[in-house]
Parts: sequence; structure tokens; C-alpha cells
Amino acid sequence: MPTWNHIMLQNSSNPSMEQLIMFHDHSMLILFMICIFIIYMMLFSMMNKNFNYLLLQGQEIETIWTMAPAIILLFITIPSLKILYMMEEIFKPFMTIKAIGHQWYWSYEYSDFKNIEFDSFMINDSKLMRLLDVDNRVMLPFNTPIRILVTSADVIHSWSIPSMGLKMDATPGRINQMFMNINRPGIYSGQCSEICGANHSFMPIMIEAINMNNFFKWIMNF
Repeated sequence: MPTWNHIMLQNSSNPSMEQLIMFHDHSMLILFMICIFIIYMMLFSMMNKNFNYLLLQGQEIETIWTMAPAIILLFITIPSLKILYMMEEIFKPFMTIKAIGHQWYWSYEYSDFKNIEFDSFMINDSKLMRLLDVDNRVMLPFNTPIRILVTSADVIHSWSIPSMGLKMDATPGRINQMFMNINRPGIYSGQCSEICGANHSFMPIMIEAINMNNFFKWIMNF
């Protein structure tokens, strides 16, 4: 895979991530237009030899350069707040799982289904994805609202899945929550995003999204 393909965001697997990608493109377009305008004004000022040394104030231009940034910020703030509130809460999640960070592995609890608990360690010799595959994946149904509770048993960790737009700190003595709704089957990976010690880079997260029938079969056979 070419290196230039890694400078963009990952393909979205979550409705909120789709909105985040659209907001990213929207913001970059505004920044690009601002940069072009500033470069044009800089070149125009350097190449223009006509100066008015007696100009001390200008009410019109001062009003414009005060109001224009405020209007631009509105175009950025309104979609940003919309996405923020959309990501905040799902009122009726189908299920809740709990992710607990340890030095240096993750453990998961499915308290809605006969208290399923397991630890997830990195596989050293994985041929699928180096440093990202685990021995016990998080099995989740797609097209289903899910709540994730994140905490830690020792130091601060961070549970992160980039393709879903999810990132939440795992803090000892505190439970944080976030919501997800995977929109297609597949395997999604992430890593601890908070420096938590010597083996910080060896705490991968692996989610496998399957249909509801296979999910219940996995629950029954666990």
C-alpha cells in the first residue's frame, strides 16, 4: 500500500465517523480558502507600490475584518456542535460492554449476557496485522446501538478505534462511557492511545463485527 494513502482518515465504519470525515473536509476547505486569500493579499501588498501614508483608520475595513472571522467561525461551530451532540448519547443501547485497561492488556465484560469476561492479549506472531491482532477479539453485532464503559485497573490508558471515531480515556476509579453503532461487518483495530508504561505499544484492540445470529451463537458457545 503506498505511503500517500496513509495521510487521510481511515474508512468510516460508524455513522458518527462519517460525519467527522465530512466535518474534516468542510474545515479543510475553509482553511484552504483562508490560506489562498492571505497569500494573495501578501503578494498584492509586496508588489503594489501605491501606499497611503496618511491613512490612519478605516471604519469599513475594520468592520469587515472583525465580522468576517466571526462568520467563518459560525460555519465551523454549527456542524461541530451538531456532531458533538450526536456522538454524546444513545438513549436505548441494545447491550453494554465494559473495557478495563491493565498494564499491558485489555479485559472485557459482557454483563448483559451471563457475565461473560475475558482478557485480550496481543499475538506476537500474527500474520494478519502485526502488533494489532489479539487472542480474544471483541465480538459485536453490527447495525446495533452499543454502549461501551471504559475504566482502568492501574494507570491511565485510552481505548481507541480510529475507523469508528472512538477514543476514550480509561482512568482508575472512574467509568467513562461512549456509544457506537457499527454499520457493516468486518474487523476493526485500534491501540491504547495514552502512554501507560514500557509496553504501551503492545496493547492492541480488535473488534469483529458480525450479524446478530452469529453473535448469539458466539454468546451461547462461549
